[in-house]
Amino acid sequence: MSDENMLFATEDEQEEMEKKELNEVATRKFLTFQTDNLQFGIEAESVIEIITNYPITRVPMVPEYVRGIINLRGQTIPLIDMRLRLSIEPIDTDCIIVLNVNEMQIGILVDMVRQIIDIPVDSILPMPSHNAQKFVSGMSAMPNGSGTMLVLDCPLLLAD
Repeated sequence: MSDENMLFATEDEQEEMEKKELNEVATRKFLTFQTDNLQFGIEAESVIEIITNYPITRVPMVPEYVRGIINLRGQTIPLIDMRLRLSIEPIDTDCIIVLNVNEMQIGILVDMVRQIIDIPVDSILPMPSHNAQKFVSGMSAMPNGSGTMLVLDCPLLLAD
């Protein structure tokens, strides 16, 4: 409502409008997933789909963290094992998140997909140290109080 209209609004209407403006906080949607005991978030707009039980073809002479490739409807997609990329002991898992990273489709193998959540933009804090986690661009407390979400910087997954 414009300032002009607020002049004619009752006190209760003004309070209600001010509360509404305060509640309209800028948010971003994140798909959250778990790898080991770490909770990560990826911007939902980067996610193409989530698949399970998909055959993985091994590829020789690639970095250890590249588990192989998958053929998804005729498209060859490289598959990065998040545990190996983070130097964590690998486990047998079949949960793949297919992402669009810099106009390229990649898959990441994760332990478990959690949920899609809205995170207020101003609650995403930078990492305290660039050396703390080289694949993470920020962190945020989860809205439901279930810990901290690390914001995964997907393009850095592809860098050596």
